[in-house]
Amino acid sequence: MDLMNDISLHALPTPVRALLTDEPIELLTFAADAFKAGQVAIATLVEIRGGAARALGSQVIILSDGRFAGYVSGGCVEAAVAAEALLAMVDGCDRTVSFGDGSPFLDVVLPCGGGITVAIHVLRRVEEIEKALTYLKQRQAIGLRYWPERQSLVLASPADRARWVGGSFLTVYRPSIKVIISGQTIEVRSVARLAECSGFEVTVLAPDRGSSLIREIVDPFSAVLLLHHDLEQEIPVLEAALQTSCFYLGALGSRRTHRQRLDRLLRLGHSEIELARIKAPIGLFGPARDSASLALSVLADVAASRLWAFG
Repeated sequence: MDLMNDISLHALPTPVRALLTDEPIELLTFAADAFKAGQVAIATLVEIRGGAARALGSQVIILSDGRFAGYVSGGCVEAAVAAEALLAMVDGCDRTVSFGDGSPFLDVVLPCGGGITVAIHVLRRVEEIEKALTYLKQRQAIGLRYWPERQSLVLASPADRARWVGGSFLTVYRPSIKVIISGQTIEVRSVARLAECSGFEVTVLAPDRGSSLIREIVDPFSAVLLLHHDLEQEIPVLEAALQTSCFYLGALGSRRTHRQRLDRLLRLGHSEIELARIKAPIGLFGPARDSASLALSVLADVAASRLWAFG
């Protein structure tokens, strides 16, 4: 190593977290904005050995000034990942690094006892990131394929989950979850507040326009929550929701109420297969006797269903 390189390595900035987020659109925006002013690296979790706190495809964005955002673990190795990314930017060459079990870094230990491998790509062009952001802002899933040998990142069709495809690693990006709530009860307010705090996009339908609007605003990344105490008000909205591609459709009420709901929908011409989509009584646990407990139960069920649907 020559003297200039030695000086540059010693002069590297100290990694510091800039954003507390793991939302794809926020991370990609962080990368795209920073690329205009300096170097950027994207570190992607491409292998898990044993247990891990994050899923394959999780990412950290690192800037040349040492700032970083995102996670590839529970927070225990991100600064070390950022330090490796800074070295990669100095070298102008991508690198792959392992942490935890099977890693040469004995002082970097994962609490779960497992190991991870992270591929660090020094971003050379930002167009693919900007295209991915356009898809996400239009609430469409998209993929980016990283080719280690080519040291390149290209736009790709999304798959069910992140994985290696031949010699490339496919990372899948999905829009944030939208929670759409119909009802005129105290439960609506509690669920909406907790959903917003949980990072979901929230829409509360107006009582007189729920059935007409729902077809326009629901997409495959939407959860529709019917929090009515009156089947007469609920049924038109529920029928509209059944015609959408929402990944979660839940309705408030007891088992007896749900049997009445199903009987009415069957008489209206809906099939058993359609009606099997309805999660009722709504929520992960029950019965919930107050609005705060119901909100926890409902949103926990939405989160669990999201994991099952999208990985």
